[in-house]
Amino acid sequence: MIDADERALMEETVRAALADAVPIADADAVLGELGWLDLLRDHPDDAVSIVFGALGATNAAVTALDDVLAVALGREPSADLAVVVPPFATADAPGRIEGGELRASGLTTARGGRARELLVVCDGASGPRAAVVPAAAAELRPIRGIDPAGGVHAIRVRCGGEGAARLDPAAWPAALAVGRRAVAHQIAGACRTMLDLARTHALQREQFGRPVARFQAVRHRLAEALVAVEALEAALAAARDDPGPETAALAKALAGRASRTVAKHAQQVLAGIGFTTEHAFHRFLKRTMALEGLFGSADAITLDVGRRLLATRHVPTLIEL
Repeated sequence: MIDADERALMEETVRAALADAVPIADADAVLGELGWLDLLRDHPDDAVSIVFGALGATNAAVTALDDVLAVALGREPSADLAVVVPPFATADAPGRIEGGELRASGLTTARGGRARELLVVCDGASGPRAAVVPAAAAELRPIRGIDPAGGVHAIRVRCGGEGAARLDPAAWPAALAVGRRAVAHQIAGACRTMLDLARTHALQREQFGRPVARFQAVRHRLAEALVAVEALEAALAAARDDPGPETAALAKALAGRASRTVAKHAQQVLAGIGFTTEHAFHRFLKRTMALEGLFGSADAITLDVGRRLLATRHVPTLIEL
């Protein structure tokens, strides 16, 4: 594990480097120069928290999620390998194998548009399988919704499934947990920045001859946002100390709810300027709205956990107090 001083230096270095890397290709190159894959191999937990936290804080978009998922699924990460993830707000494996045919529907990062191969995790009658298929077997469509700068693509794959290899039943839940933690770190970084933007505005904006930060109503909103961010970061720390599907689901669900809370209060503090494209706030708001649905939304995760609790009649101890 990286010590505190080295970690702080790495966080500062990564954030500074990503802050100026606007195109996704440039940001990917920046991470490569910083030794992203070496860090992911040697210190995976630190790599995910540092890099994805920096992505959220700077609003940069990269394809590092493909590398994280590939490693979690036992594959060697490569710039030519993209990983198909579940459709928005869902968490099941995106592929199915039926009658010898592989079909998948989901999402990819921007890497899906330039990779030579796609890694698809599938369910089937014979158990989970993983297949590496040529990119030519896929139909991609850039998603131009709330956050077109994020580079997310909708993807459909249809090809023969004879090359699919058997997958450990625990592999997809483990990869899902890693993906959820990564996205939650990215949302946490964006939440911190939205809060900082609102705080800075409150200190600079004056009404009745004094900064609006001195008004109790504004302070309450900033305090509520801070509590949401701190709770999310505490959940992420717990998920790091006790990694598993349950703690990752908790962190991802809290990330979605925290982003809504922070965005609501930050928007109110920013007032009219927060609704304009002249201010940076809208970019972080849009990014968190898009990220909230990856690997299951907060509402979907909560419903899934509730159903499992009712079915098992058992409440696991997630965090030892």
